[in-house]
Amino acid sequence: MNALKRFLGNLRTSFWFVPFLIVAFSIALAVALLAADALVGDRWLARWPQVLGADAVGARAILSTIAGSMMTVVGVTFSMTLVTLSLASSQYSSRILRNFIRDRVTQVVLGIFGGIFTYCLVVLRTIRVDDEFGFVASLAVSFSIVLAIGGIGVLIYFIHHIASSIQASSIIAVVADETMDAVDRLFPGALGQSAGAEASDQTPRVLAQRNWQMVPGIGDGYIQHVDGAALMHLACQHKTMVRMEHSIGAFMVQGTPLVSVALDAPPDEELVAALQAAYTISRHRTLDQDCAFGIRQIVDMAMRALSPSVNDTTTAIMCVDYLTAILSRLTVRDIPSQQRFVDGELRVIAVGHTFASLVSESFDQIRSNASGNVAILWRLLGAIQTIASLTPDPLRRQVLRDQVAWVGELAGRTIAARHDQERLAQRLAQVVEAFETVPTALTVPR
Repeated sequence: MNALKRFLGNLRTSFWFVPFLIVAFSIALAVALLAADALVGDRWLARWPQVLGADAVGARAILSTIAGSMMTVVGVTFSMTLVTLSLASSQYSSRILRNFIRDRVTQVVLGIFGGIFTYCLVVLRTIRVDDEFGFVASLAVSFSIVLAIGGIGVLIYFIHHIASSIQASSIIAVVADETMDAVDRLFPGALGQSAGAEASDQTPRVLAQRNWQMVPGIGDGYIQHVDGAALMHLACQHKTMVRMEHSIGAFMVQGTPLVSVALDAPPDEELVAALQAAYTISRHRTLDQDCAFGIRQIVDMAMRALSPSVNDTTTAIMCVDYLTAILSRLTVRDIPSQQRFVDGELRVIAVGHTFASLVSESFDQIRSNASGNVAILWRLLGAIQTIASLTPDPLRRQVLRDQVAWVGELAGRTIAARHDQERLAQRLAQVVEAFETVPTALTVPR
């Protein structure tokens, strides 16, 4: 069932599926209008002769012109899309190309143009010129003109959409929105609502005493999805423990350990196949269960903006702002323990992201590449202060305190101007002082 859901999800976001549906609908529409023409076309022609009146030669000319024009427009649309992909890849990051490919507007526009072309072909083949029983589908031909006019409006809108979608703010905002949706889906509970990890001080010693049997991976690629319920079911069924060896989003090499099972003898082929089937491994990362991938995309754009060849501080600041929004959403969420229990028995040991690892993923590389950049260091301090103001958790606040200390150390070491040093020192003192105020109320954004 999970495999079917993932297949349907990939199908809905593929570049060809939506255009295929629209083309199929246009064929059905053409057939329906031709049937209506055969039944009541003469009655409508008598009522609106100026609108529906056209001989066979004129009807074929209209349909041929529209069909040829639509193919030209499809070529222009593909060219604009490829130029946009090339520009986005070179200017921002190649990892965002999948966002453009999955863009529903582009898919619908290509489908509409292809659908108009297909509609005209279907109607065109029914127009008979030399037959003594000549047939002109007046209603279907007239509707093709309506479709052509609508296609012009769609083309104008598509040009506007492309011009808007390649702006840095739009690209970063789309990635951030998808990442925050993933955070809401993966971590729905508020911080403090978890029932606890049930781990004891003896857990590490018990785990070390176990005899772990390795289950190898069956493919090369990134781990996209892990069926946690299936792993738990298998662990309970065999009264054992399953330990994940890689986190979601990690790269898997065929033949290396995928999971380990606490058994005295090597697992049978059925258990090995079931454990391997719980994993989805593919060529690329997705946001389905990997919110860190969305953070990675924004960090990549910030890194590209901070590179000497681009030197776009404004874009890097926007990246920090949206990372702040993501981490602010995350800091009030409960991140489940990596140790999963059933009836007091440890069954699954997961490998996943923590709040500390996600903060590190967000800020470490940006900070290390912001040497001497007062604007970025200033904004990083403001981001940390904003995130800390939302959580009373001492461990998470300590993670943020460490980030403040590292920003301060970098600023003292790389800022040359005395005036800038004094400004950043004052800002650093304000942020450190703000940590003395601990928030008492927790809210989970919806």
